[in-house]
Amino acid sequence: MPDQHLTQVRESLKQQQANVDQQLSELNVADQARLLSELKPGDRQYRFEQVKHPAQVLEFLPLDQQLQIANQLTIEQLANVLNAMHSDDFIDLYKQLPIEKQQQLLSKLSVQAHHSLKVLHAYPEETAGALMSSDYVTLSPELTMHEAIATLRDIAGNHDTLYLIYIVDAEQHLVGVISLRQIVQAQPTATIAEVMTREVIYGTVDEDQELIARRLAYYDFIALPIVDAEQRLVGIVTYDDAMDIAEAESTEDFLKAGAVEPLDQLSLKTAPILSLYQKRVFWLVLLVFGSLLSSFGIARYEDIISEHIVLVFFLPLLVGSGGNAGSQSATLMVRALATGDVQFKDWFRLIRRETLVALCLGLTMALAVSILGYIRGDLMVAVVLAISMMGIVLLGCLIGMSLPFVLNKLKLDPASASAPLVTSICDASGVVVYLFVASQLLF
Repeated sequence: MPDQHLTQVRESLKQQQANVDQQLSELNVADQARLLSELKPGDRQYRFEQVKHPAQVLEFLPLDQQLQIANQLTIEQLANVLNAMHSDDFIDLYKQLPIEKQQQLLSKLSVQAHHSLKVLHAYPEETAGALMSSDYVTLSPELTMHEAIATLRDIAGNHDTLYLIYIVDAEQHLVGVISLRQIVQAQPTATIAEVMTREVIYGTVDEDQELIARRLAYYDFIALPIVDAEQRLVGIVTYDDAMDIAEAESTEDFLKAGAVEPLDQLSLKTAPILSLYQKRVFWLVLLVFGSLLSSFGIARYEDIISEHIVLVFFLPLLVGSGGNAGSQSATLMVRALATGDVQFKDWFRLIRRETLVALCLGLTMALAVSILGYIRGDLMVAVVLAISMMGIVLLGCLIGMSLPFVLNKLKLDPASASAPLVTSICDASGVVVYLFVASQLLF
């Protein structure tokens, strides 16, 4: 069984058994990388230099571990590994290397690696150009299927992505796409131009990589061609790269929802203490001052609190309910904006729907809390709690839903409408609503 074999090799690595390199080589390269990533840096470096396919294993390691390994290799060793890597992975690692090492590598890189460096290195981060790979196959539309198969047979050993073949003219303009299945099934004398699909879905080099990943998922493509401003084919984004981007974007949104800055390729296990501190301290300090708004609200209504001390008992309950309701709404809206399910023009329609939902939620919660208010206090306290709960939940839901829209309109990341931020705003507004209602009904 694969998992059992993996466990056995992991134990062999821990015990440093004599035949562990052989056991490791029998695993899939992804599993080899997984086991290497669990080792200490020194052991990882040693075992990496023993593997049979170092370039493939390196591609599956986290980027920070790739960099650690690369910095310990000689220039000749590193050049051999980089030359064997896929172009997009090669560029990602190359960009992280020290400038001095990059310059030393230039004379050692293959012609293909130099081409990839020239084409891919210049594009800004988080664009399709920075994400794309130059590992694709092109054919001329004038070829017959027989000629196409002969051509593919010659170049197949240099490419992993032969499922889709892109058709270009003499100036490299993208004119069509054809699948390997179509080539095999068509008549040998038919030309590619007669069979290919001319309406090609593509991306442009300056598009955001998240949009590219979303387009790949929407059309369920294996790869998406990327063109420049002149419609010339310059690369492809494969499905596995899109999945990596989707995972990275989801991780970033998830961290921001917890008021934590992205870790920038660092692992939680290996990230320096100072980095973890820096990623978390800004929002925590900011939210401390945000919480002062709640204190100001309480100070404003000290008289009503001193007259009806029972109100303090229910303050955390009501304020927490507003924060929870707001966090739910914010989470729904952030996700909907991230997936393109809603846009800013949908705000007015959604605000009406959210109002109805919030009123229903508030009414249900008001009925529950009013019973506690009557038991703990009296009828008027129960009324105050019921009305306050309705208002606080309604306000929390509207804040939680609207804040991501506002941030999106301001060209900021909606994920910054994190649960702690929404909760702090809802806490302050909830205190004011509760004590204002109490001051109007109990005085």
